[in-house]
Amino acid sequence: MREISKGANVSLTALSEDAGAVVVSLSWSSVSGAGDADVSVLLVDGDGKVRSENDFYFYNNPAAADGSVQLLGKTPTGSGDEDRISVDLTAVPEGVERIVVAASQYGGARFGDLDDLRMTVADRSGEPLVGFSIHDAGVETAFIFGELYRRGEEWKFRAVGQGYETGLAGLATDFGIAVNEEAEEADEEAEEAGDAGGGLDAIEMAKAPDAVPAAETGPVGPPATEVPAPAPEPAPVEAVAVPAQTRGRGRGPRTTKKKVTLPKAAKSSLAENDSWRPARLFPVPTLKSDKEREVRATSVLLSVMAQVPEFGRRLTAAFGAPAGRMQTFTEVSLPHGDTPRRPDGVIRVERAGKLWTALVETKTNGNPLRPEQVQQYMDIAARRGYEAVITLSNDVALEGAAMVDVKIDGRRKHKVSLWHLSWAEVAHQAQMLIRHEGVGNAAHAWLLQELLEYLQHEQSGCHGFQNMGASWVPVRKGIEDETLACDDARAVEVVESWERLIRQVCLRLGGELGQKVLPVQRVRRGSDPQARRTAAAQKLCLDGRLTAELRVDGTSGVIAVTADLRTGKVRTCVDVPAPDGSYPLTTVKRLVRLLAEAPADLHVESLVEGGNGPRGTLERLRPEPGDLLPRGGAALTGFRLSLIKGMGNTRGNTESGFIRSVDEAVDRFYQGVVARLGAVEARAGRRA
Repeated sequence: MREISKGANVSLTALSEDAGAVVVSLSWSSVSGAGDADVSVLLVDGDGKVRSENDFYFYNNPAAADGSVQLLGKTPTGSGDEDRISVDLTAVPEGVERIVVAASQYGGARFGDLDDLRMTVADRSGEPLVGFSIHDAGVETAFIFGELYRRGEEWKFRAVGQGYETGLAGLATDFGIAVNEEAEEADEEAEEAGDAGGGLDAIEMAKAPDAVPAAETGPVGPPATEVPAPAPEPAPVEAVAVPAQTRGRGRGPRTTKKKVTLPKAAKSSLAENDSWRPARLFPVPTLKSDKEREVRATSVLLSVMAQVPEFGRRLTAAFGAPAGRMQTFTEVSLPHGDTPRRPDGVIRVERAGKLWTALVETKTNGNPLRPEQVQQYMDIAARRGYEAVITLSNDVALEGAAMVDVKIDGRRKHKVSLWHLSWAEVAHQAQMLIRHEGVGNAAHAWLLQELLEYLQHEQSGCHGFQNMGASWVPVRKGIEDETLACDDARAVEVVESWERLIRQVCLRLGGELGQKVLPVQRVRRGSDPQARRTAAAQKLCLDGRLTAELRVDGTSGVIAVTADLRTGKVRTCVDVPAPDGSYPLTTVKRLVRLLAEAPADLHVESLVEGGNGPRGTLERLRPEPGDLLPRGGAALTGFRLSLIKGMGNTRGNTESGFIRSVDEAVDRFYQGVVARLGAVEARAGRRA
């Protein structure tokens, strides 16, 4: 990969023969784990302006109808987050001269608060081509990381690194987007008050009347003059700075088509009693063997991917597939020595007369992938000029760790990428589309719903990560008996299983909320993931605890999850800061009122400078909130809210299983505590 500095540019075609489609990645890290930013992409013409509202892509408008741009969302890395964007350069309209990639922050945060700001561009196979790091970020609240631009028949990349102290609004005006100035002022006031709203919601799309050509070194242009009517912003809660349930997100740019989502509440049933089961498009009760489950699951998934373009594109764009006509096949026979091989499926995408092909190997019911089988498919793909092999199983891939080990013949000119997909990720993407983001028509939404029903059926075998592995029981017993050695390799295996579980918990919760939920990694960029897991395993041997942190997009707090193998308890907690300048007694009384509908067994602990203060259950504190006041006049800095739940005994996902107990603990804490605090804040804002 070539590293370039600010202002430099490089030809993509000179770096790769397969640069017709690229994946752009923006990444950053934060020591606190709370740092985040929103990615946006602008398509601009020769005048340096957007042509229309459809040239601005962000979380409310994540994909272009022609497949040229698609925001793939955030993925956790070993040191922070990575936001990826799929760009099919062959599909970019002729009138577009530059593709500007930017990011913005909200809630008063600055890019100087983040570490390791970086942009990379990879080709269709995932091979990194060029990278650019930003080292001079300070008070800026928006940044143009870089841009892709045309020069004759080729595309080039320029490292821009241009910051804006005026946030996304200042950046937007440079590209012909009119900003509601009064709404912008409301955003600034909300930021000063600690509110996370604003940002993209204050922006309206409009073509600037006097366009000025952009220079080679970066975008320029006069701010637009149109000022739409202001939109009111909700006021923050005065009593306690609680995590907001969602960041303020208005309508933003309008999309060209109305998207269809299904209501969460099912229609009333016409059945006479509960024994009547609705007819399903993909029935599963007759499945009796693992082979039958694999064949059925592969066929069901691939057929829905081909029929629902948004879904098929969502699953394949991250693997370097272009936007185009997709066809899928099952049980295809391919020559391999004396005995033909039959991969479970094949995905083919046609774009501008070119074919992108991926072989699919499927496992269900927790069965592991076989390295020798995947190796054969990699060899077949390389010989036949295919682009990828996709493995699909209940397991969840970890950053920095492959699901199977394969050998790559470096003498071959053609590169084949190996990717992994979890059934939990498939279900997550289906739920995001049919419940939150929408698809093109009602029939597509229904197909996705039927797919989701199939995946969630107990007989399908497509339930995601469900087993902590063979090392779970001996490690847990070794911790209970205090006989587990700190260098026991089985402890590392348990830590890896814990990370897989947490990533799946994030997928499930994110699908329910329609928000990005990511594990927080408080490590520096460049640290070795395996070394980090080894350190976590040693800590597990010493104190018997598995720990993790989750961040829900739009909330100001981080949810901490601790599984204590010595006590058999799972603890979920969040820290809530106290507002500045308020009276301690008033603050604790209002906190207790905010938690009026929270579980009675919620533990509330006051936090003071340099330590912890009094604590108690919510049931005991409701009549006497003053019991939370710190002793000796210590300054009250915030509160820690915790729920404690019994830990499952078995390693699986049964009623008494550990995996289910962690999943239920996180769900109960979010729904019973975090979401209620956010709902109270939202109601207070509407009343204001």
